[in-house]
Amino acid sequence: MLLQSPNQYLESLREPRNLVDIALVFLLVYALLRLIRGTRAAPMAAGIGGLALLYWTAARYELATLEFILRPAPLYVGVAIIVLFQNEIRQALISFGNRFRMPFLLRHRGQFGEGVYDEIVLAATTLASTKTGALIVVERGVNLRNVIEGGVKMDAELSYDLLVTIFNPATPLHDGAVVIRGHRAAAAACFLPLTLNPLLSKDLGTRHRAAIGITEDTDAVAVVVSEETGLISFVQAGQIRRGLDGTRLRAAILDALEPRARASDEREKKAEAETETLKADVGGQRLDVSSNTTTNL
Repeated sequence: MLLQSPNQYLESLREPRNLVDIALVFLLVYALLRLIRGTRAAPMAAGIGGLALLYWTAARYELATLEFILRPAPLYVGVAIIVLFQNEIRQALISFGNRFRMPFLLRHRGQFGEGVYDEIVLAATTLASTKTGALIVVERGVNLRNVIEGGVKMDAELSYDLLVTIFNPATPLHDGAVVIRGHRAAAAACFLPLTLNPLLSKDLGTRHRAAIGITEDTDAVAVVVSEETGLISFVQAGQIRRGLDGTRLRAAILDALEPRARASDEREKKAEAETETLKADVGGQRLDVSSNTTTNL
């Protein structure tokens, strides 16, 4: 296809399909930039972009030696992208697949009601107060059958007492992760893949690296309690938030697993606050009216 002149290109924009084409490319680029923002993929992408710019400069200004050195690079860019960005690509495909599910499959397995969230939060804060290590993984859209089969199957109703008992150091099931499916504890003593991210802090132990690893490979989320510091962490999509209290942990779980319910709760609270303000204003006006009436009498 020959390159179009600026006038021809502007003329072609009058066709609806070309506008749709541009919009789709914009959305794709935006999604990619949003995906790699704040991750280790960002400097890697910048490095690849720098090499591409250097190769273009060599070809444009006929720098023969530099062009000869960089000429094989485009042949390996595809493989390099897959190797360097495998975790980001996996997360993108998982997110893309979850967004385009059938309507009756839109609800994740991990979404099971706020009452069970409270059980997780209460157990995590209790274990943190005694510096008892814990790792709780919540299954969402991606099935964790392989992880569950590698642990001790339970299929028990999830509760605070059950979680605290499992992670008691005196019990044989405390070493490993508990996997939650729906409103039940599917298995305990599960071993998870460790993350290979070299940029993680050396302070993170095996539990934290396992939590990051499972959330890199799947769309699950994890709650970690450190046995050394007693800090509570929440992990999602390979990103870890540390030092959470019960309120912030519950908010993080709600944001991750029940975003619609979270937004609905916030709207209801806002509406209630506006209603209370309106009642206070109306009450003040009535008081003023009553005062004026008394003075006139």
